[in-house]
Amino acid sequence: KMQARVNDVLEMVSLGTKGFKMPHQLSGGEQQRVCIARALINEPEIILADEPTGNLDPETSVEIMEILHNVVNKNGRTVIMASHDFYMINKFPARTIKCEGGSIIDPGADLEKIKKNLNAIEENEFNNEIPIEEPNSIEDFVSLDEKEE
Repeated sequence: KMQARVNDVLEMVSLGTKGFKMPHQLSGGEQQRVCIARALINEPEIILADEPTGNLDPETSVEIMEILHNVVNKNGRTVIMASHDFYMINKFPARTIKCEGGSIIDPGADLEKIKKNLNAIEENEFNNEIPIEEPNSIEDFVSLDEKEE
């Protein structure tokens, strides 16, 4: 069962035929795919990706972003990514939170919607608009996996 899961995850990151190779035999892009596969193996709800395309050529960067995009869209996972690559941020639009001058800027936050849903949860009238567990505060309620439509 474990080997089947490993094979599935390697297929997800386009390394299905390279499972036998040692890390030093893989390119930088392939090594990055292994990192993503390792992150996916236990089916986490959230994946933290710190500069996943930082040291890669442009073509490989697009491939890595496509993999992460598929993780969100096909597997229903949340990917929180730190990046300085504005080209990739624009090419793969999603909710973007910018850190600038020690402050967090979130142009996509709808505080009224957040407060409304928090109140509905507290009143046991949650409308299933955002599927989350009951938060402890408004800060806990902000969902980073809302898909852009």
